[in-house]
Amino acid sequence: MAPPTGTHALGPENATLTVRTGKTGAAAKAGHNLRIEVTSWSATLDLGDDPSASLTADARSLRVREGHGGMQSLDDDDKANIDKTVDEEVLKGTAIAFHCSSVQVHGDRLTLAGELELGGRRGPLTFELSVGGDGSLTGTAVVKQSGWGMKPYSTLFGTLKVVDEVEVAIEGTLGSSASTLQPGLAKGSDRDG
Repeated sequence: MAPPTGTHALGPENATLTVRTGKTGAAAKAGHNLRIEVTSWSATLDLGDDPSASLTADARSLRVREGHGGMQSLDDDDKANIDKTVDEEVLKGTAIAFHCSSVQVHGDRLTLAGELELGGRRGPLTFELSVGGDGSLTGTAVVKQSGWGMKPYSTLFGTLKVVDEVEVAIEGTLGSSASTLQPGLAKGSDRDG
């Protein structure tokens, strides 16, 4: 079934944007695989005659929601410390934006190709989406941090590292016409968690 046509707005009010990390290194058992939610972002998906898409996100709005594995569970202080590290040492408040140059529609599947701006650099990225007839939307892309000049975070003298490739995922429901939203980031987002 083909996805619903029209221009659709996406953001925290109707979708979740997450980053999933893995761990590696000699001390990997001590670390956690993280699910980090982007709490302030907006996207537009135009499925009209000339399909297009764009996304912007606040690099300072990433919040750890879950940590799996590890020798002990993450408490709120652990999550807050990881949030601070991601903000200050990994992303450093730089712009995050996806500028789509091509949308290929294959039934209920979309392939979005374009440029990701991350860590002060731009590079090619492809995002695969599935859109249901009911407007449900899911999709993923793999981002290799080193491709954007970012050194994956490590600790314990390098024996515990975040894997270079992280998965970015979106899940939600296609929203109303994007023309009703103000430009920029979604309003009412939860920056502090």
